[in-house]
Amino acid sequence: MRSVNKVILVGHLAADPEIRQTATGHTVANFKVATNRDWKSADGELHEATDYHRVIAWRKLGEICGEHLKKGTGIYMEGRLMNNQYKDKNGVDRFSTEIVMDMFNFLTSKKVGKTEDIQLVEVEAA
Repeated sequence: MRSVNKVILVGHLAADPEIRQTATGHTVANFKVATNRDWKSADGELHEATDYHRVIAWRKLGEICGEHLKKGTGIYMEGRLMNNQYKDKNGVDRFSTEIVMDMFNFLTSKKVGKTEDIQLVEVEAA
């Protein structure tokens, strides 16, 4: 049986990407994507929650993120989950999950008359 590790998110950047270079000269971008969800409880009350997802983009894709993404940018992205285990400064085991981005599209909104139209702007990493 083959496995699938694929994540698709549609949301907004929660902060500007942090860009750095690795010791080997590769670009890495780290940022969070916020997604919203809402639901009605049994008593009919509407609830809303925001989830924040840690995202990492490598090499050319990381460079593109650093050049074009900023806090609040709408984004459609695809990637894969990566789990990490490490010891903190007190020696306690910690776990984290990140999404390694494979591709993304900008989501821009454009006013057309009195309505708002969402458009995809594709970005390819060479």
